[in-house]
Amino acid sequence: MAASAMFRRSMQKLLARNYSSKGHNVLSHGDPKELEAAEKMWRNLTIFGVPVALLLAGINCYLLEKEEEHHPRPEFIPYEHLRIRTKKFPWGDGNHSLFHDPKRNPLPDGYEE
Repeated sequence: MAASAMFRRSMQKLLARNYSSKGHNVLSHGDPKELEAAEKMWRNLTIFGVPVALLLAGINCYLLEKEEEHHPRPEFIPYEHLRIRTKKFPWGDGNHSLFHDPKRNPLPDGYEE
């Protein structure tokens, strides 16, 4: 038996067990028009709603980034429990994290600039 068929059957059993106690039966939902309407609604939400949500999230990130440019970075305080390096990073000089930003991320001895 193919893995996809086994997965599909196990998911059908799981859904049938979870919804049958609530008065719903997923496997025999009833009216095909209702199923078609629900499918159309979710397809339209996916096609039209997701790009709008992504666009709004992108605009929000852009505006927050523009707002952050006016704030000075916090003063570096060399706390002993922060930025502990017990082992070097496997890239670069071993002291910078993978996504290191010299303006925002201090090294153990302070900012680079």
